[in-house]
Amino acid sequence: MSLVQTDQPAAVLEDLRALVRSEWSEVNRLIYRRLGSDVALVNQVAHHIINDGGKRLRPLAVLLAARASGSERDANVAVAAIIEFIHTATLLHDDVVDNSSLRRGQETANSVFGNQASVLVGDFLYSRAFQIMVEIGEMRILDVLADATNTIAEGEVLQLMNCNNPDISEADYMEVIYRKTAKLFEAGTRIGAILARRDERMEAALVNYGRHLGRAFQLVDDALDYDATPEEFGKNIGDDLADGKITLPLIYALRHGTAAERHMIREAIETGSTQNFKSIQLAIETSGGIRYTAERAQDEANEAVRALDPLPRSKFREGLAGLARFAISRRY
Repeated sequence: MSLVQTDQPAAVLEDLRALVRSEWSEVNRLIYRRLGSDVALVNQVAHHIINDGGKRLRPLAVLLAARASGSERDANVAVAAIIEFIHTATLLHDDVVDNSSLRRGQETANSVFGNQASVLVGDFLYSRAFQIMVEIGEMRILDVLADATNTIAEGEVLQLMNCNNPDISEADYMEVIYRKTAKLFEAGTRIGAILARRDERMEAALVNYGRHLGRAFQLVDDALDYDATPEEFGKNIGDDLADGKITLPLIYALRHGTAAERHMIREAIETGSTQNFKSIQLAIETSGGIRYTAERAQDEANEAVRALDPLPRSKFREGLAGLARFAISRRY
């Protein structure tokens, strides 16, 4: 069973962006303006990854959450740009840690400019994000984002500790994806309520929405590493296995595959070998690993939509629900 697809996911995404069209344009302008540096290599590396065709779901979630909460402040745009800078910094660092060569269909920054430049420009983007936070001048926002960046770093270390360990549980895996992916979605949508100065109930609703949205997004990402083509996904298929990362499709196949399949998968995880990748893909498919991961992603998306119930009805609330549906229907 492959992941569910919509007929035109790109068109769906464009419709969601159209809900916040003017702010969306301002976010993109602010990102490019604040990327500027007197150091030429910073500009080259930063623009390489910013220009590489990312979906920018995180800043879109921020804008929709802020407008759904009733905020029309200029700070909506600033926070959306901050979230994208933090996310981009993590990508630069991740690609170095994972020795990745392809992202979003093009060479990674570390492949083009080297590991040292990628790490240092990632640091630049982190610090630029915090400069913008200080300019906003709200301690609650600074507190939420400082906590999020710390949690993301812990998640990356936790994932590194789990590499090449075939005995990682589903609960262990879910903790990692919460920390490394869902936390930033959660922080962004939470700040939407903070910007509108909404009560604790509204803030909690958007925390829950962002957490479930982020989990759904990462579950789909991890399934696509075994279910998509490189052309669809924009990354080298099998990178997770090569890095010894155990994700939910593998965890499920280790529980439900044949003895021979379980042995093959354990050996591949322990050694980071992709020699039997096609056979492992087949084992994941026949054991139900892709189907199970897709079902878990659907559950998370459903929970994200239910979390929106306390918000007043609006086109922006519907946009947040649509974003959750897009997250599980994409092939890229």
